[in-house]
Amino acid sequence: MDTTNLTAFLAIVDTGSFSEAGEKLFLTQPAVSKRIAALEEQLGCSVFDRIGRQVTLNEAGKVLLPRARRMMELVHDTKLEIINLSGEVKGPLSIATSHHIGLRRLPGILKNFTRAFPEVKLDIRFVDSEASYEMLSRGEIELGIITLSPENQPAIHSEKLWHDPLGFMAAKDHPLTKLKNVSTEQLSQYQAVLPGRNTFTYQVVQHLFDQEGLKLQTAMSTNYLETLRMLAAIGLAWCILPLTMQDNDLGILNVKLKGTVTPPSRELGYILHSKRTLSNAASAFVELLQQHKDDA
Repeated sequence: MDTTNLTAFLAIVDTGSFSEAGEKLFLTQPAVSKRIAALEEQLGCSVFDRIGRQVTLNEAGKVLLPRARRMMELVHDTKLEIINLSGEVKGPLSIATSHHIGLRRLPGILKNFTRAFPEVKLDIRFVDSEASYEMLSRGEIELGIITLSPENQPAIHSEKLWHDPLGFMAAKDHPLTKLKNVSTEQLSQYQAVLPGRNTFTYQVVQHLFDQEGLKLQTAMSTNYLETLRMLAAIGLAWCILPLTMQDNDLGILNVKLKGTVTPPSRELGYILHSKRTLSNAASAFVELLQQHKDDA
């Protein structure tokens, strides 16, 4: 079975359309359609239902999907194992990272890596940490440097690199900043600006409020922490950010948590697929990350 046809099939599944699949593969839409037609001719049946502009898998496509992913993974791993035999560190390396980690944790690491291995072609994708898990599962990236999920994910190996304590913050003239101690009940009386509901950071905050049966008022959501910092600094609402982002515009709220609740924090680190072969480039990058791991 032609791997180029399978690549087109998987791109359509992942993007939901022929045109977006073409953009992803740098092909025209007719070229993508031609590849799917060739695949369907090989199989003797169609793999998609096309109703207007909507494209969905039919029963044959649903049967093909997991097998197509396994076939492409086998082809990819075979190529990597052969390339790795040379011991050279070169070729493409696709990684995903969040904007916060990319801006605040990775610049020095990336600088050292590109100097040490100039023949590696880096493809860095700035995405939400949660999306990195899906991209890794689909084989779109080799490595993710992200906020780690608090729960284990199937077939994903995660390694903690940095402990990232969080702090409740507000503008210096916000009513909460003027209080010596702030309870979560008092926080609930004011609006917050937070990352989206699907993020690990939001879930940390929501868990704290759920434990006390309190309602979390969210004025606005964005996954760009720099934007959250700005919105809090102008007095729109309180926020929760890594302590490393506190500056003269923001005051840290001395929030008193009930019971044995520990101060909120995140774990930052890298993820890789436990069942796939790592390229020499990815292995070298992991080794460099380990050198910058927290001592604690």
